[in-house]
Amino acid sequence: MTASDDATYMARALQLARHGIYTTDPNPHVGCVLVRNGGIIAEGWTQPAGFAHAEIDALSRTADARGATAYVTLEPCSHHGRTGPCCDALIAAGVSRAVVAMQDPNPLVCGRGLQKLRDAGMEVLVGVLEQEAAQLNKGFFRRMAGGLPWIRSKLAMSLDGRTAMASGESQWITAAQSRQDVHRFRAESGAIVTGIDTVLADDPQMNARVDENVKQPLKVVLDSTLKMPPDARMLQNPPETWIMTCSDDSARQNRLRDAGCKIWQVPAVAGRPDLYQVFKLLAQQQINTVWIEAGATLNGALLESGLVDEWLIYMAPCILGDEGRGLFHLPGLQTMQDRKQLKLLNVRQLGPDLRLTFAART
Repeated sequence: MTASDDATYMARALQLARHGIYTTDPNPHVGCVLVRNGGIIAEGWTQPAGFAHAEIDALSRTADARGATAYVTLEPCSHHGRTGPCCDALIAAGVSRAVVAMQDPNPLVCGRGLQKLRDAGMEVLVGVLEQEAAQLNKGFFRRMAGGLPWIRSKLAMSLDGRTAMASGESQWITAAQSRQDVHRFRAESGAIVTGIDTVLADDPQMNARVDENVKQPLKVVLDSTLKMPPDARMLQNPPETWIMTCSDDSARQNRLRDAGCKIWQVPAVAGRPDLYQVFKLLAQQQINTVWIEAGATLNGALLESGLVDEWLIYMAPCILGDEGRGLFHLPGLQTMQDRKQLKLLNVRQLGPDLRLTFAART
């Protein structure tokens, strides 16, 4: 195989990995292509948690993989989890060469899978389309390496930077294309996080509505004093809603548990849930990617915290006027030296709107 062949087959494996982008959490999205004599003999991708990993899925689609090259977007696992080690399956099938996009940061794997393949006499090449593979699983890698999920916050605004009228009316600033884009991002996420003010103002469903199979994201509400209504719309559909609070009011906690909520008591900062501890807890519960939909108060606190990895701002070609509500509540900014600087990553047009993606400038 030439380097060009390796890149071509790995690109196909990355395409396959995306088939599981709405379903594999908390496992990473992985694709596998089996090639022999210059042709593909089988393909696979990671199935929902508890079912076949990409390598096993591909092997199940061929009766004979002897002498094949396996192109895999992430290091094959070498440990027993809900399924058996993929390394053992590749070795047992007689695969003679493995081309792997990148090493797995999971401490249970992290080089052990590659070494196991080499010890069995398999030729192993690592690093083909590594950057592309890393982009596909940013949340999983962030959780494994840093103990936090990948955090995105979504905001929608007018051309004059308003998120709602002075009355709070905001439906709809953006067009249908932007709203559908939001649902796709929701579907990719392990959890949707919002603040209690948004729940009280909008009574959102906070689910992902796309025309594909989806593992619905967990719903998380930051609620300092347990004002969550027991009849809120988000409580009417699975999965369950988690309440992150710093209140120890047992009567309110029990009322919400009876409504189907799970209550997590977290440390407080200035009377509100400590954001770092909230996201750390979500990572400990195997949440890879968090999608935030919230108002100016929570987004201001998030901007101050520096915890958000990506800001997605949907900008509509309309004007809401001087009395409209702003994007961020940041009362401490008094001079230009205090300003918060973001780095523009990309711009995409969605119907009449623009989606601007920013990261914190480092």
